[in-house]
Amino acid sequence: MNVLNLVPSLRAASAVATLVLLAGCSVLPPSFSLPFFNTAAEKPKPAELQANPNLLGVRQAWTARLGTVDFPMVVAVSGNTAALAASDGTVVTLDAATGREQWRASARSALAAGVGFDGTTAAVVTRDNDLVTFSGGRELWRQKLGALSYTPPLVAGARVFVLGGDRSVTAFDGATGRRLWNQARPGEPLVLRQAGVILAVGDTLVVGQGGRLAGLNPLNGSIRWEAPIATARGINDIERLVDLVGSVSRVGDSVCARAFQAAVGCVDTARGQLAWTQRANGAEGVHGDGANVFGTESDSRVVSWRRDSGQRAWVNERLLHRGLGTPLALGRSVVVGDDFGFVHMLNREDGTLLTRLSTDGSAIASAPVAAGNTLIVVTRNGGVYGFVPQ
Repeated sequence: MNVLNLVPSLRAASAVATLVLLAGCSVLPPSFSLPFFNTAAEKPKPAELQANPNLLGVRQAWTARLGTVDFPMVVAVSGNTAALAASDGTVVTLDAATGREQWRASARSALAAGVGFDGTTAAVVTRDNDLVTFSGGRELWRQKLGALSYTPPLVAGARVFVLGGDRSVTAFDGATGRRLWNQARPGEPLVLRQAGVILAVGDTLVVGQGGRLAGLNPLNGSIRWEAPIATARGINDIERLVDLVGSVSRVGDSVCARAFQAAVGCVDTARGQLAWTQRANGAEGVHGDGANVFGTESDSRVVSWRRDSGQRAWVNERLLHRGLGTPLALGRSVVVGDDFGFVHMLNREDGTLLTRLSTDGSAIASAPVAAGNTLIVVTRNGGVYGFVPQ
């Protein structure tokens, strides 16, 4: 029984000071920083921007306003509709072609994760640990969660699935909010305070648990298979942290993901087997196409790996230390935003710059997404931009 219906599955928060301590269910305060992360040290100077070659004809078609986005927000797309959320709990759907607002609602609390969306139902998680769902601008139901969550819920097959910060998975009835099942696993001492991995592949729920991708039965949460992308190493909990981070690149049964500061790898989800893994030092998710997988490293190198083998195809070092987020493979380009409000469109064949777009000067808050013929970009200051081909 295919209860998931092939729902495709996001910009994550900074790697520094984004660790959550789960032992004793206590959470480190926002001011906490790890001893070896010298946040007061001078940051490397961002690379100077090269002249814009304007090799792609792209224009800004519309703008919209959202509240400040200071949580790991993911723009969810279904058809020509995009669902977005602001930190204050505002949830909005927009027509991607025009930027016109379709409906707006409030979770009545600051958000920790969102947005999950299947075209009808939108779901977010508040910092009060409430899972809240909406349809047509009206709140449907809310349920208290048993664990913190920083990953947008997955809305699929008339159910809502939540990946907890402890990497437990809980399923709820989409219509009533009734809890259907919970699959817990031994908690990791440390996990990331950013979006993890949860998506549907056929009739299997695929989630990231530690350094592994796991395939679950969506009917009861039982594990069908596990495939390791990275293995924990080191002598302390911080060095052993290999949590998988969203978003992922899915093409058919091939799902490729990043393990935080450890590796990028691809899994054949039909067989539940690892295809390949390569060491990589990054904290953002990946995206790709049938030929390549694209990602950004912690120093803002942009890397392309061959999807079939994991071998590097190219590396772009022209955007070093600009705080690049998760890329998007779109047409002939790889689209990636930076901490200065610029959106860089690179040639997917060799990584060279095709064109550069500007927004409001604040950091790009989430991975760019495509809806219909529109590229949608959201900034930390709440600017929403729709770009289309000339």
